[in-house]
Amino acid sequence: MARNRGQVSFDIDRCKGCELCTTVCPVDIVSIDTRHINQRGYHPATVSESDMDKCIACGNCAVICPDLVIRVQRVA
Repeated sequence: MARNRGQVSFDIDRCKGCELCTTVCPVDIVSIDTRHINQRGYHPATVSESDMDKCIACGNCAVICPDLVIRVQRVA
């Protein structure tokens, strides 16, 4: 049986770096990008390109985000 795969995207400039999304990812791929600062002055959440294939499209990160920054899509 094939597992679900997902594609996570972030509205980087809306993210306030609260880290809630990093606490609920069951595959531990969401992190705070300490190398970049967004327009609001925060380090935004991200998933590295190398980890994107580990996403299982659970949507936990999108559900917990208080600012509607995260979008999760299932991919084939």
